[in-house]
Amino acid sequence: MVAKGLVNTLRSIIGPNPERHGLTTRTLEQLRVQLRECADGQGGEVSARGRAARLAETYLQLNEEGRHRFLKLIALEFGPDPALVAKAHATYQKAVGTPEQWNAEAAMRVAMRSSRTRILTQFNAIPQGVKFLVDLRADLLRYLENDRELAVLDRELESRLSAWFDVGFLELQRITWNAPAALLEKLIEYEAVHEIRSWADLKNRLDSDRRLYGFFHPRMPAEPLIFVEVALTDHLAGNVQSLLDEHAPVFDHRKADTAIFYSISNTQVGLRGVSFGNFLLKRVIDDLKRDFPKLTQFATLSPMPGLAAWVRKHPQVLAESGVDMPLDELSAGSWAADKRLVRKLNDPLSRLGARYLATAKQGGGESGPPADPVSRFHLGNGARVERLNYLGDTSAKGFRQSFGLMVNYLYSPDDIETNLEAFAGQGSIAMSAAVRRQARGPRE
Repeated sequence: MVAKGLVNTLRSIIGPNPERHGLTTRTLEQLRVQLRECADGQGGEVSARGRAARLAETYLQLNEEGRHRFLKLIALEFGPDPALVAKAHATYQKAVGTPEQWNAEAAMRVAMRSSRTRILTQFNAIPQGVKFLVDLRADLLRYLENDRELAVLDRELESRLSAWFDVGFLELQRITWNAPAALLEKLIEYEAVHEIRSWADLKNRLDSDRRLYGFFHPRMPAEPLIFVEVALTDHLAGNVQSLLDEHAPVFDHRKADTAIFYSISNTQVGLRGVSFGNFLLKRVIDDLKRDFPKLTQFATLSPMPGLAAWVRKHPQVLAESGVDMPLDELSAGSWAADKRLVRKLNDPLSRLGARYLATAKQGGGESGPPADPVSRFHLGNGARVERLNYLGDTSAKGFRQSFGLMVNYLYSPDDIETNLEAFAGQGSIAMSAAVRRQARGPRE
């Protein structure tokens, strides 16, 4: 999780292979002093950067336990001063309705601003500091699973990163086979949806009938934050193995009327929960429309990664959907070799998938955002659930997470904003009539 650029920047100080160690009582006290100096902002800009660099140096040399203690120290000891907050609040209450109200409000905001925020902002100013903070939050998220006292620091860091990674700052770039080898290697490493198995596989995904886009932040120019893989076709693709077949003939992109987004990968764990804006894919669509004016249909071929887990928690939905097969057998996928079972399970499994997309909610309740993370992403970007694809992914992973089902989300440029506002405001799920019928099940 270490920011490599920052390691290079600090190498003259800490050496090429610093020995990892924990925090002793003495070093913990020294660190506390350093953090206080950083929070107080003593000296000018050069001094501030020097202090932040030394703190980053210390952090990078710590082992897992040491990093955990480092972050917990910031979380617990560098919040707002309760006495100052109480005093500012009392002053504000007395000033309400008087000409001094607005000055009192401003003073209360200053009192509420924690030393944690000032420390994080100091890190942001050093070379490769943004990447350092992204990687630091990746560490923080791991420790947070078993230490909820870190939650307050995570909320502040997520808030800072959300401001620094506003979608307006992101740059969209098309990535080709001629891109630097280091960037292409990162695409292979970061691909989270459909594993890139070889350089030949990657080259196929960068051919003339494909497009691959990356979103970059100007402070992290060598690190794609998200990359989007697109296939140019003449139909609504329903099977990912066919779409990724390296031996299939290259489609004549001049005849394409459909763009299929078949893989969207977030690359930075430390940016989990940070929204990149609701019109992320709209920027890709605009770029594609400029290059290919004949494109009329923009859709995804997406996994349903939460389906099997949802069924495991609610096993009754199998029988309610008409699926007459144990969960373990469905997940194994061996039934797909039996033509009779393939015919038998088509309707009930498609019904199960449609019901999941229409009704399953995050947290297991009856209201709230959809349970499926991919669904939340696309509906939050203004898409519509268009079609279920039976045996859309026949890989072991495809059966394990969704019994081979995939889904097309349709991005209709004329409806994106309306769908997005309805989803954000009322939680309304845009869905084709065919999928709604499947979700309701067969008529009595």
